[in-house]
Amino acid sequence: MAESDKEAPYIPEKVPVKLGLDDRFRFRCHKDIACFNVCCHQIDLPLTPYDILRLKNRLGMTAIEFIKEYGLPYEMDAHGMPGIKMRPLPNSTSCPFVTEEGCSVYEDRPVACRYYALGRGSMRPVGEAGIEDYYFVVKEDHCLGHDESQETTIREYREQQGIPKFDEMNEGWRDIIIKKRSSGPSVGRPPESSMRLFFMASYDMEGFLAFLVSDGFRAIYDLDREELETLVKDEEARMQFAWRFLKQVLFGEMTIPVREDAKQAYEALLQERARAMEEERRSFDRVEGAFDAPLPE
Repeated sequence: MAESDKEAPYIPEKVPVKLGLDDRFRFRCHKDIACFNVCCHQIDLPLTPYDILRLKNRLGMTAIEFIKEYGLPYEMDAHGMPGIKMRPLPNSTSCPFVTEEGCSVYEDRPVACRYYALGRGSMRPVGEAGIEDYYFVVKEDHCLGHDESQETTIREYREQQGIPKFDEMNEGWRDIIIKKRSSGPSVGRPPESSMRLFFMASYDMEGFLAFLVSDGFRAIYDLDREELETLVKDEEARMQFAWRFLKQVLFGEMTIPVREDAKQAYEALLQERARAMEEERRSFDRVEGAFDAPLPE
């Protein structure tokens, strides 16, 4: 085959440019712009745990009440990790909180709305424990904000939109999601009980509180009275504790003390979970190997 006949590699027409916190971009959204509210009528909006906490408190609801009325369950990965999106209005793609004047819950709007028109990417470099963040500009045909003259840095924009608090509260949860995805089949599908714990610890703040004060929890975990009282009274502290709890349950990262008389049973449970995950990995390898095997003649 001649050199000119070789198929050229595919190159996407629009490749996002990775930006750092001190890089500048041009964008401004305001009430007088012609496209005002258009993006709010075309939502596909994943919600983070802290989004749900802020919104359910804003509306005077429990987390489960909010999810039933405004949430839409979906799976975040091939193993069925449960996620929640904002439920659009019936027979529509519009956000339930958009009005002619703008967002009716603006002070407590989700972090994805705050980031727009930026995207945020995260990756765990091979061989490193930390997570590396980067940013990129999202340009959609309907959005005229990119034609505005105002320029700002990523860092300044994040501050203006109140993003750092949201990212801080979601940091541990995001680390769990990235670790799960980057581990791939070696971790496998978590047991159904772990899925239920993940949902409760991530989204059901009141349910997680009931779990923390239950006899079952206190029979295993050795928290001092002062820390437990803080978790009961402070939802944000409870959320941060939830990420520690999930890392311990899903990945065996032991940061929550276990009662001495429960250690043997707890360690047996972790070993059984590790065996189940290893069997999942082997099953994946067998299926993958079947595709590599030669076809019968």
